[in-house]
Amino acid sequence: MKQYLLVVLLLSAGSLMAQNQFRKIDTTMKLGKAGFKVLCNNKNEVKNNITLAPVGFSGQGARDVNFEVRGRVLKAEVDDLNNDGFPDLVLYVYGPGEKSIGNVIGISSVKNESFMPIMFPDIVNDPKLRIGYEGYDTFMLMEGTLMRRFPVYTVDSTGSKPTGMYRQIQYGVVPAEREGLKFKPIRSYDFARQ
Repeated sequence: MKQYLLVVLLLSAGSLMAQNQFRKIDTTMKLGKAGFKVLCNNKNEVKNNITLAPVGFSGQGARDVNFEVRGRVLKAEVDDLNNDGFPDLVLYVYGPGEKSIGNVIGISSVKNESFMPIMFPDIVNDPKLRIGYEGYDTFMLMEGTLMRRFPVYTVDSTGSKPTGMYRQIQYGVVPAEREGLKFKPIRSYDFARQ
C-alpha cells in the first residue's frame, strides 16, 4: 500500500510540475516605446487562445488580434530580429505530449503602424537538421537571432536512444519568397553537453 501511495504521489507531483511550467501569460514587452501586450490563459494542453495588442503603435493597422494556437505558450520575448529598428515578438509554443515539441510564432512590427507574421519552418522538412530530432526543444533570443537546442537521438530500427549530443540551430529573419518574413537557419552544430 505504501508503494502504491508513493507512486501516486510521484505521478501527481510530476503532473503538477508540468502544469506549473505553463502558467498564464499576461505581459507587456517593449523595445523602446513600442511593443506588444500578450495574454494567454494556457488552460488547455491542446489549444489556447492568444490576445495580442500592439503598444505604442500608430495607424489603422495596429489593432488587437485574437488567434488560436495548438498547444501552450511557455514564454514570450521581444527583440529587433530583422534590424529595422522596430520590435519583433516571438512566442514559444509547445504541443501536447511528453516530448516538448516546440514551435515559434513570430510577429514583426511594420514601422509601428501594423504587424505581420514571421513564418517558422517545420524541422521535419529539413533533411539535414531533422536527423536525430525527437523534440525536447528549448528556445531563446540571442543578439537579434533565435536559438533552438534539442538532444540528438539515434536513428535506427532498434528505436531511438539519446546519443549524448545536442544540436543548436541559429535562425535569422529574412524576407520570404513571396512576401513577408521568415526564420531561416543560419548555422547549426552538434556538441556534447558537459
